[in-house]
Amino acid sequence: MSAEVKRFEVSADEDGMRLDRWFKVHFPQVNFAYLNKLTRTGQVRVGAGRVKPNHRLAQGQDIRVPPLAFDKRPADVPKEDVAPLTETERRLFMSMVIHEDKDLYVLNKPSGFAVQGGTKTHVHLDGLLMGLGKELGERPLLVHRLDRDTSGVIVIAKRRAVAAALGKLFATRIVKKTYWAVVKGVPSPAQGKIDVALIKARSEDGDRMRASKAGEEDDEQSAVTQYSVLDKMGKAAAWVSLKPLTGRQHQLRAHMNHIGTPILGDNKYGGDIDMPEGVARRLHLHARRVVFPHPREGVVDVTAPLPDHMIATFESFGFEPKRFDD
Repeated sequence: MSAEVKRFEVSADEDGMRLDRWFKVHFPQVNFAYLNKLTRTGQVRVGAGRVKPNHRLAQGQDIRVPPLAFDKRPADVPKEDVAPLTETERRLFMSMVIHEDKDLYVLNKPSGFAVQGGTKTHVHLDGLLMGLGKELGERPLLVHRLDRDTSGVIVIAKRRAVAAALGKLFATRIVKKTYWAVVKGVPSPAQGKIDVALIKARSEDGDRMRASKAGEEDDEQSAVTQYSVLDKMGKAAAWVSLKPLTGRQHQLRAHMNHIGTPILGDNKYGGDIDMPEGVARRLHLHARRVVFPHPREGVVDVTAPLPDHMIATFESFGFEPKRFDD
């Protein structure tokens, strides 16, 4: 572990990137809560000033990183005690791959499969990437994340340089992400934009996001979601397309609950209460499609098939996903 403060210069490729995105690329072991503490106490600074995790970086700026951020080795240097993937782990990883090229993977993450580990979570995507990195010599990096119970497309960079380029893209509105969800009730109007800042509310059974209130502006995170009703089952449920213009924790789940139509099966936001008979008590939220410029050339446009429990619900409600395959 280094005992010295280190300084990094913001590169041209990182111009405009948020500080928290920069840390995800360079020091993925530093989670948001940890980074928030480091910035709040002034241990992480940009230039000579204190900043918040959402600070936008500019080319040539100096980032001060304290020794605490070096508790773990950088993500592209696999630890000696990390083993290569077993055959079972390799099959699991490859079963998720729906696009691969020399620079990146796009996966279809199953519902219920964790992106990162925890006290009771021993098999997770981050662990698979560590094992893969042991083989490749450079660990692939997550470009963004999905909740454990959200299924669908997730993008992985094969190298740090690619992760930096994609991190900058994902911090903007250039990347187009479309989610499909089944919600309780029918949103009104049928199309709209939810522009409601969110704030984290801590509780004994886990964190939730809620709309911020007057006086909480310093802690709130701006959040904007576009939605469109694609079909409905009377007044009981609706199939909606969701397009997040920002990327906050639980954004889509909190926003749909805020307008009175929580996502079916959502046990954090009331979507699991009085569910229709025969519908699986699982989160009905799926990252359906992602479109973004490839860091080398061309465009990546990938669509992920629905998980089995959502297919069953679609069939039960008479929703026809092929209507919107394009």
